[in-house]
Amino acid sequence: MTTTPTRTPHVPATAPTRDGRPGTALRRTVLYAILVALTLVFLTPLVWMVITSLKTYDGAQRIPPTWLPDPISGYGYEQILDNSANPVLRWFLNSMLAATLHSLLVLVTASMAAYALARMRFRGRGVSFALIVGTLFIPPTSLIIPNFLIVDTLNWIDTLTVVVVPGAASAFGVFFLRQFFLSLPRELEEAAVLDGANQWQIFYRVVLPLSKPALATLAVLSFLTNWNDFLWPIFVLFSPEQLTLPPGLGLLQGSYVTDYPVIMAGAVLASVPVLILFVLAQRHIIQGVSRSGLKG
Repeated sequence: MTTTPTRTPHVPATAPTRDGRPGTALRRTVLYAILVALTLVFLTPLVWMVITSLKTYDGAQRIPPTWLPDPISGYGYEQILDNSANPVLRWFLNSMLAATLHSLLVLVTASMAAYALARMRFRGRGVSFALIVGTLFIPPTSLIIPNFLIVDTLNWIDTLTVVVVPGAASAFGVFFLRQFFLSLPRELEEAAVLDGANQWQIFYRVVLPLSKPALATLAVLSFLTNWNDFLWPIFVLFSPEQLTLPPGLGLLQGSYVTDYPVIMAGAVLASVPVLILFVLAQRHIIQGVSRSGLKG
């Protein structure tokens, strides 16, 4: 009787994963490790800022520095709230008002200009768009003196208007929204025309509701730009009660002594609105950025 030998199946050195590709689990592990490392790199300064804001003046001056505050103190926040010479809360409200109004103005001007460049046919449209995009390559610092002369003529110096209006004509906003408008199907606008809608009704009732992700993205970017602006307010705001938060926080640093808990408490106060705004608009930001480059 002949016995048929059994064959042992060959097992590869690297077993395939569930999706049939060897090494996927290893690549995923490496990717997660890189993401965790990058997260720590970006979060460490924020964590250190919050921890330092909870230290006492002596605790923040210790060498070597300590991670945990001992004891936990609200000294920095008390100094900010009770400091009449440096009204931080007034600066905070000024920044909130200026950044909000600036964002609204950018949305109005950029959306109208972008819709005209994306949908309307007129002579010189391409040249106009090229000139607008070309202004993005001009260094902003080279425009400080001309802008100062203009706002001085308008008597806007040392008012919140001077940090709201000048940057409202956003070339980046026009470019960004134009790219998004080009990605919208024309059939929707043609259907609105058949229903008797005019150009303004199409823009207001059809295009803008479909552009909420792009509008939210531009609003957040405009808010951050105005909120973090440091150079321009220094040139045009002089009264302590008219300052915005970035130049105001610079006054908290003394000539000979640096009160780190107070400075870090002010930085925490400046970071809270930005973080809340980003968390609320994160989904719209991702959609707006992903769709704004579909067509050129």
